[in-house]
Amino acid sequence: MGNIVAPPPVKLFIGMLSQDVSLIEKLKNILSDIFGTVDLESPVWAWEHTRYYENEMGPELKRKFIFFKRKIRPNEISGIKLLTNEVENKHLNESGGRRINLDPGYLDAAKLVLVSTKDFSHRIYLDKGIYGEVTLIYSGKTYRTLPYTFPDYRTEEYMEVFKKAREIFKTQI
Repeated sequence: MGNIVAPPPVKLFIGMLSQDVSLIEKLKNILSDIFGTVDLESPVWAWEHTRYYENEMGPELKRKFIFFKRKIRPNEISGIKLLTNEVENKHLNESGGRRINLDPGYLDAAKLVLVSTKDFSHRIYLDKGIYGEVTLIYSGKTYRTLPYTFPDYRTEEYMEVFKKAREIFKTQI
């Protein structure tokens, strides 16, 4: 029988998706008040990978990632997803739809994990109605996709920022 050991800390990040770049910046500040110093952020990118959110949030969405200096334990991610859902709900549009989508996840030296309120065949239940999935794996000095990896997470731009975050993470552990 193996020894049961708590997993080491991981690097928290949040992907933000909105039409409103000023709202993205406002939420970056709110989230840093909650989770601490942001030590890396991506540029704001045009998000044209699917029309999934268009009915709720409108066209011409923008994506930005922020990464936090403070490490978390992997089991904290369910509570973080619930908290980011609360933050989203404080910024609804006049018809009750989201103006921003907040997608927390974490990375360590070997993988990038996203969480969701939606179950699917490749997701495992974590806690409190939250499911997790390994979205990217790090192998051979780069990130590798999996059959279910979202199209935007397959892009070189995302991979480069995740590699930078991984390098920062490695110096912090």
